[in-house]
Amino acid sequence: MARSHSRGHCTVAVESPVSRIFRNVLWGKFTDRPSNQMRIAYLAAGAAGMYCGSCLHDNTVAAALQKLGEDIILLPTYTPVRTDEDNVSQRRVFMGGVNVYLQQKLSLFRYTPRFLDALFDSRPVMRWLSKRRFSVDATKLGDLTVSMLQGTHGRQSKELARLATWLAEEFKPDIVHLSDALLIGMAGEIRDRTSAAIVCGLSGEDIFLEAMVEPYYSRARQLLREASGDADRFVAMNHYYADYMTGYMELDPSRVSVVSHGLDLTGHGTRHPASQAHPGQFTLGFFARICREKGLHLAAEAFKILNSGLSPKPVRLVAAGYLSHGERGYLRDIQNKVAKWGLTDLFEYQGEPDRAGKIQFMQSLDALTVPTVYRESKGISILEAMANAVPVIQPEHGSFPELIADTGGGTLFHPQDPAALAQAVLPFIEQPKLVEEVGLRGQAAVRDRYHAKRMAQATKQLYEDVLREARDEGLSPSMSRNKTMAGVERNPQNDRLSSEPTTAGE
Repeated sequence: MARSHSRGHCTVAVESPVSRIFRNVLWGKFTDRPSNQMRIAYLAAGAAGMYCGSCLHDNTVAAALQKLGEDIILLPTYTPVRTDEDNVSQRRVFMGGVNVYLQQKLSLFRYTPRFLDALFDSRPVMRWLSKRRFSVDATKLGDLTVSMLQGTHGRQSKELARLATWLAEEFKPDIVHLSDALLIGMAGEIRDRTSAAIVCGLSGEDIFLEAMVEPYYSRARQLLREASGDADRFVAMNHYYADYMTGYMELDPSRVSVVSHGLDLTGHGTRHPASQAHPGQFTLGFFARICREKGLHLAAEAFKILNSGLSPKPVRLVAAGYLSHGERGYLRDIQNKVAKWGLTDLFEYQGEPDRAGKIQFMQSLDALTVPTVYRESKGISILEAMANAVPVIQPEHGSFPELIADTGGGTLFHPQDPAALAQAVLPFIEQPKLVEEVGLRGQAAVRDRYHAKRMAQATKQLYEDVLREARDEGLSPSMSRNKTMAGVERNPQNDRLSSEPTTAGE
């Protein structure tokens, strides 16, 4: 049996050796801290075994804050976080994907005992889950999305209560950072149980929400706006997305901040273009998830135009990135088109590289393009190309104009126009010195202001500002938050989860 005693301002449990080993190995070891040090819980949404920009960002932020000496843990939700850097996330997964799904679909699982839930949350099950094929089609996940946004009134309330209790009793955070706004339904319960300040990331949520179907789309938008009052501050990676989501979620602009993504620059830096191995050719790269939204088909069309007499030399197109089972047909269609064009020898898909392979891939390029169909909210792969002195050619929408204007590391073209993309690439083919000049300019900007240490320092300052605002008003973070809400009142009707879909606008 454990007993407790006071140590400074903390109450510390005295555990048996066995329970201490169990907690340290499975839950992480949380020790006393200086009275002036923040304790931060960062909740990241896992992507079921897929590399995703948000997971990479979350892990880099947490690792960089740890290097600054901050007391922060990265807690995965749904599935483990997958990253190509040293993974600093905790072993335990909260709101485990199997339990979340079962509790959505079958009422029995909303009342199952902890030992059964723990089985579904176990590492073997999580590893199995990460290898399975799951739909992330928003048109099929409307009911689950609405339920998660309803928080304690949703079908996953048991899982949320378990997370909030663990935070309140085991970790006792000052700050809880939610990785994206689709987790905002958790904020109210976590706030009430912990009295922590809530910071919420803005990371491309609109793309998923806009693909939802009625009646779930309208309900999700309304719940998102209502639950936004449970967060003290929102943070985006650029001003474009901060401004866009301020309007989308009807936020008070004073509650929305910008902290640019920063890279761990270890290993980045020296470009060894493949043109050295392929003399007389120009290598255009594409690095992103292989899917229509990321625009590989547009890059392929531009590649065809360049090799149809526009370019003074042959142009190679090399692609790399995560390929799901469901997108294999998309890639096969592109490969078949390339074969019909007689350009098979100049096109290559190099698979999904690890971090070392990714850097090697970037350093093999003369230029990179990721001609997204949608308005990108992050652009991490663009920064990675710049970190290796590779110029980028990007569509003139989303975060790209802001990023290229600030770094000078690339150029823009009219979105979804392969001919415009081909024309934008052409000067780099014709002027090798331009490749070097623009590449080095982008690299200098990344080294100056898009690195992990600077991101961590800005994030730490954001946390301190949120806590200071609450102290200055003599209020707890939750009271300060309610005082400064933008006038959005919670509608109890939207908190009730019907067993059947309601009509739009109901």
